[in-house]
Amino acid sequence: MTGWLDGKRALVVGAGSGIGRAVVDAFTAEGAKVAVLERDSGKCDTLRRQLPAVPVIEGDATSRAVNDRAVAATVEAFGGLDTLVNCVGIFDFYKGIADIDADNLDAAFEETFRTNVLSHLHSVKAAIPALQAATGSSIVLTESASSFYPGRGGVLYVSSKFAVRGLVAALAHELAPGIRVNGVAPGGTLNTDLRGLASLGLDDIRLDDSPNRATDLAARTPLNVALSGADHAWSFVFLASDRSRGITGETVRPDGGFGLGRNV
Repeated sequence: MTGWLDGKRALVVGAGSGIGRAVVDAFTAEGAKVAVLERDSGKCDTLRRQLPAVPVIEGDATSRAVNDRAVAATVEAFGGLDTLVNCVGIFDFYKGIADIDADNLDAAFEETFRTNVLSHLHSVKAAIPALQAATGSSIVLTESASSFYPGRGGVLYVSSKFAVRGLVAALAHELAPGIRVNGVAPGGTLNTDLRGLASLGLDDIRLDDSPNRATDLAARTPLNVALSGADHAWSFVFLASDRSRGITGETVRPDGGFGLGRNV
């Protein structure tokens, strides 16, 4: 590997599977010291077994106290924090407003925005003092193709991802010049454990369980590619590295050219 992240100390939030786990592997390969925050106890056990050098903090990223604990553990382990990555997310399985019963709307909104937006705010808030104490620090948040276009999720998912895109812009402006803030907006992703909303009875459904998913994802893009978390992880590496030291408030969009439309 190239050592793009040599000397960097990172916390990856939502690191137990999918894009988050791929980011951990890529950051480690590029020389970073990495700690992780993950809610699922089984995934935490797997991380501890497979990556014994990686501090694993178990807890819900929508909690202020859990994020404070994760940042403190990272700083204790590595002596500081240079990069925060948040990969937490939940999906609504394309439910439009007409598909959501009015009695369920409040709970579904709360669950979606608490998971997809508040978790990012809490992790950023907790990390700011440590990031400000470092030099050349950065934050990378996970957006989505749904941060730009309808149709790749339902009304709640799309609106929550537009909100994360807004967070990137607002935080980049507020935290400059000491902290760069950027986003990665993946298109449809293979090998993800992205789950549905419990408030809509979708929490046992995995997005990756859709039949013919690889073929369907590739068919949506001009490049005819179905990308995995490992593909997306290198965008996070670049944005966390000093090679992007002049970039803030921007979004890298590894989506196979989805926004261009199919070239048929």
